[in-house]
Amino acid sequence: MLYAVFCYNQEDVTANWSKEEDDKVMRDLAAVQRKYGDAGKLGPVARLLPTTAATTLRHSASETVVIDGPFAETKEQLLGFYVVDCASLDEALDFARQLSAANPATGSYEIRPLAIYKPSELPA
Repeated sequence: MLYAVFCYNQEDVTANWSKEEDDKVMRDLAAVQRKYGDAGKLGPVARLLPTTAATTLRHSASETVVIDGPFAETKEQLLGFYVVDCASLDEALDFARQLSAANPATGSYEIRPLAIYKPSELPA
């Protein structure tokens, strides 16, 4: 089963890390990634640019609106995500625990099973 592991944190905290602090976190996270990558279980990984670079398209029954920034009003922002191939939710949780241990900032990791849609396999 493929799982998406979404990484949330307070953007103002992580944006204020020094280059050295950020580099250390990336090295520590890379150690976790390497373990799963070497086992052939790690798919795409993405670190998102700040929410100031985001644009949201919001559709309702009467109109479609494009706004700057993310739509959600939260203290934590989606900073990035992993796609990991795990035998169970427990294994995906273990992966997220390792990421959390490697990251000194408080935050959360949302684990969600993925359904893959391939355009070539969609009905006509």
